[in-house]
Amino acid sequence: QVQLVESGGGLVQAGDSLRLSCVFSGSTFSTYAMNWLRQAPGKEHEFVAGIAGLGGRGDGPNYADSVKGRFTISRDNAKNTVYLQMNNLKPEDTAVYYCAAGLRIGRTDYWGQGTRVTVSS
Repeated sequence: QVQLVESGGGLVQAGDSLRLSCVFSGSTFSTYAMNWLRQAPGKEHEFVAGIAGLGGRGDGPNYADSVKGRFTISRDNAKNTVYLQMNNLKPEDTAVYYCAAGLRIGRTDYWGQGTRVTVSS
């Protein structure tokens, strides 16, 4: 059974940086595409970034327009971990951030429990 555990959220000020981590277990990490999504208060889940697994080389990474140039997704297959480096954070980035695994970018078959990011102005 795939399990995903996020960490790294917190309370920061506008302009600050955070790095989120998501540790994967229960299957072969390298074969899965990994995605970060977020849910702001009162809103639907929003795709943030996705990075392909080994089968999807050449695909992505993909980013939402709202985070392009500020966020970077990366993965370390040796550590079964996907990261989201978030720079120049804005109050509108405030949300619970989830990592999700799937067969391709944008596919979300397995979800973590989320980590909360709050950006104050």
